[in-house]
Amino acid sequence: MVFNPRGGREPCRVLALADDLSGAAETAAALRLPGRIDLGPVPVALPAEGEGLVLDLDTRQLPADEAARIVREAVRGASAGTVLIKKTDSLLRGNLAAEAAAYAEGADGLVIAPALPVAGRTVRDGVVQLRGTPLHATDAWRAESLSAPTSVAAALGGLRTALVPLDAVRSSHRELTGRLRDLVAAGLRPVCDAETDTDLDAVIAAALPLGPGVRLMGTGGLAAALGRVLGGADIPSPRGPLRPHRPLLVVVGTAEPTAIAQIAQLTAAGARYTALPAALLAEPGPPLAFPVDADGMTVVSVDNSPGILAGSARRVVAGLARAVAAVPHPVDLVLTGGETARRVLDALGVTRLHPVGQIHHGAVHCRTDDGRSVVTRPGSYGDTGSLLRIAHALRPGHPAAAGDQHAVPGGASAAPVPPPSVSSAPQGEVQ
Repeated sequence: MVFNPRGGREPCRVLALADDLSGAAETAAALRLPGRIDLGPVPVALPAEGEGLVLDLDTRQLPADEAARIVREAVRGASAGTVLIKKTDSLLRGNLAAEAAAYAEGADGLVIAPALPVAGRTVRDGVVQLRGTPLHATDAWRAESLSAPTSVAAALGGLRTALVPLDAVRSSHRELTGRLRDLVAAGLRPVCDAETDTDLDAVIAAALPLGPGVRLMGTGGLAAALGRVLGGADIPSPRGPLRPHRPLLVVVGTAEPTAIAQIAQLTAAGARYTALPAALLAEPGPPLAFPVDADGMTVVSVDNSPGILAGSARRVVAGLARAVAAVPHPVDLVLTGGETARRVLDALGVTRLHPVGQIHHGAVHCRTDDGRSVVTRPGSYGDTGSLLRIAHALRPGHPAAAGDQHAVPGGASAAPVPPPSVSSAPQGEVQ
């Protein structure tokens, strides 16, 4: 049983909001609570006592004002006494300022802690650090249209914030709680430094006693701290039959350099690989066809080597989703990139996921209502062995089947696509 840390012995309920599906799954795994992921923006049902609901608002690519409206509506539907946490991108991407402002409306306070220590993403003096380098001094925003913000406060725009430095985070529980209470009373939103999971645990432990009107905002690292403080246990497996002999389809919706090496490892293990041309995916019309091995592993990605035309990225992802949905038999799925994952599941008519566990950080194994396995993972996560580890977790001891033909539009065949070479050039996410 998960008990309410804000007083009393009654179970509490948690509502978590995310702006993309891979982030929603990461949050669900971090919370370690019984519950589900709803592919919103409207939840199927609100969480019951002792449960956690993670709602994918699907706002990452929306205009800022529309994203803010959706956040307001999601918060408005939360029942009294619900613990609210807003998942943010650890690289501060998306409609962060607009969504944070909307999320803060009507709240007694907002405590912000955007560190993700497990991924080497920390916050020092209010600046996000990637393994010790300030975010704005890295190329992590190379696929964005703007430059990376120089601080968390800058990323939050006009929201009135106040820095809680690391020494304050590491002070006594009483001192930190008092500091947060004073800042909230002054109408400020504390932005907390953190370099370790212990720091995030301290933030949660100090924030929760401030009352249910004070909301939380941070990465999956903060969600994991909330899960630890609430006493969450391993996620129970959902009911329903397992079907381990479905084909396994890995859909790579990112052009991060590590993804190229990850695909190469799968193809070296015998997986069939097809790269669908970005230009054809972006066109309207029937979905592109590609072969899927009935007893092995198949990898499909976007061939964007000629470059993707400005403004067509979302059409490319939609075309990739339609191609996956057109596969004529059920498959288990590995989906990289939050936008890709959401569009594929939308095309398949999936509206709810049940978390099973986490294969590695960010690679979250879920089940659909009909028992299909779905693993989601942010495009920027994972080392070169990530996809191979996921495949082995889903198919332990199952040899990948090799293939020699790759379909193209119209049913014609093309020469086999070789494993991609590893490149260190910045490429960014398709979506």
